[in-house]
Amino acid sequence: MKKVQVKGNFFYNSDCILGAKQHIADNSIDLIITDPPYGIEGQTLHKHYNRNEGNVIQGYVEVPKKEYAAFSQKWINEAERILKPSGQIYIVSGYTNLYHILHALRSTKLKEINHIIWKYNFGVFTRRKYVSSHYHILYYEKPGKEKRKFNLNCRFGLSEKTDAGRSLNYQDREDVWIINREYKAGREKNKNELPQKLLMRMIQYSSNPGDLICDLFLGGFSTAEVAVGLKRKFVGFEISSHIFDKKIKAMKNLKSGFLMDKLRKPAHDETTNQGKRWSKEEIEKLILDFSKLYYKDGKTKQESIDLLSKKFKRGKWGILKILNAEKGKTKIMNNEQ
Repeated sequence: MKKVQVKGNFFYNSDCILGAKQHIADNSIDLIITDPPYGIEGQTLHKHYNRNEGNVIQGYVEVPKKEYAAFSQKWINEAERILKPSGQIYIVSGYTNLYHILHALRSTKLKEINHIIWKYNFGVFTRRKYVSSHYHILYYEKPGKEKRKFNLNCRFGLSEKTDAGRSLNYQDREDVWIINREYKAGREKNKNELPQKLLMRMIQYSSNPGDLICDLFLGGFSTAEVAVGLKRKFVGFEISSHIFDKKIKAMKNLKSGFLMDKLRKPAHDETTNQGKRWSKEEIEKLILDFSKLYYKDGKTKQESIDLLSKKFKRGKWGILKILNAEKGKTKIMNNEQ
């Protein structure tokens, strides 16, 4: 086993199951993002990606099909152990052995948050069946007393809209992600690398600068690069000595935070009270103000809610929910056309 420390980040040339047992304490990791071997014969993996292998770094280590179920159970047990309570994990998987990973997850106390579909380009051309052009991203958390970290406005403000009037925030958080693979014509690449845009989305929503991120299957070190680029701490494992030695050199040349300037700055959102519990006095004031706007001033329901959202610094759906809950108690909205 080889251990390399680079600017406070730790990299192990080791099997992740044994390596994690030896080097990572219980309840110590904020976020795991990992892309385990797919169990589809690494030497023919290029057929699934429809590409030339000339510039692909050799040394990819596959897991035999007959061992995949037990292998999945072992590394997922380690992931559960090292995650902090309320910590999160994203697992990227193809469909071939997805059921083994799901079975392993369901045998733990990890809780499903989302089953995300990543739609990409470069699907394999077929003539007698549908073209496969997606992967699964299993998004789980380790139950804890605190709420899990989720940075709702990290990429788009709740009030930001497309030209067609659709919420950019809502669109960005839908569970189908259309992100193309990175085309590296003529450049050296790993057997299976996750796109920077994909990793940035997961890291932005589920962690903060200074958090500790782990990748149990480093591969092309793409998760490590993005984590360091976004000022997160990092620890990871790669079993292939050839890949490890080649990629660790690049990590030594990376500057922490080099991706921060690429982050989109969300528009300032006025709904600073969103998510806070409504007091009895606030509800009474909301009903009175809505009644004045809607019945006396002749505003439409939507216009009234827009104005109230700015005044109370609350989300529009939250205001509508309160109004609907009070509908039967007062004359509010009973006279709508």
